Amino acid sequence: MPGCFKKTLFALASLVSFASFILIVVAMGTPKWMTGKILCKTGADLVNATDPELVKFMGEIYYGLFRGGKIRQCGLGGRRSKFTIFPHMVKKLNTGLHVMIIMFLCVAISFSLVSFAFCILNAIKVPYRAIKGPAGVCLWNFLAGGFTVLAVTSFMAAVKLHHLTERIANFRENVFQFIILEEQFEDCFWVCVASATAHAVNLLLIAISGISFPKIKTKTEEANVTAEDIMY
Repeated sequence: MPGCFKKTLFALASLVSFASFILIVVAMGTPKWMTGKILCKTGADLVNATDPELVKFMGEIYYGLFRGGKIRQCGLGGRRSKFTIFPHMVKKLNTGLHVMIIMFLCVAISFSLVSFAFCILNAIKVPYRAIKGPAGVCLWNFLAGGFTVLAVTSFMAAVKLHHLTERIANFRENVFQFIILEEQFEDCFWVCVASATAHAVNLLLIAISGISFPKIKTKTEEANVTAEDIMY
């Protein structure tokens, strides 16, 4: 049976792994990974809009891995619309990269659950096989965190290098052209970053659990038996 200190650390590590699993699931299902401001360039050019008038042609956009929405303003007031990435829009994006992001997160979810199970196992008993012990827990946490980092990095590449926001903003826009004035990563993106950080914390907890702290030994006083003690 593991000691009380190790039980506490592995129990805490299991909670961190489960929290990471929840964070990724919530992030994947929320349509706010990225928000931005878009300008209807075609409408602004038609009326030769100056700086004060450009506000009438500025809209907003937000999107996640599966869906999103935008407010387009082309001089006639704001018009709201919602869209889904699958199955049509993904053909206009970098399909391989977008699917890889989703796959990386799915793999990270799987390894987070495996890490959770192994942490519970180590909190209950000392496993017979080394792969089920702290070494295995470190491996699953490293893989879960690594795949989450790959997903986050790939999403950043899609936004910055492949102009993901601009492609989504101009999807099925045959008349108007939109340009991106501003874009920023939102909470769901940073939730995935927090998930990767959680696995790094788990690695630290497992490392601490392997430290052997010196035990405090109490000196037992030697009993001095005298002849008088024997008489009584």
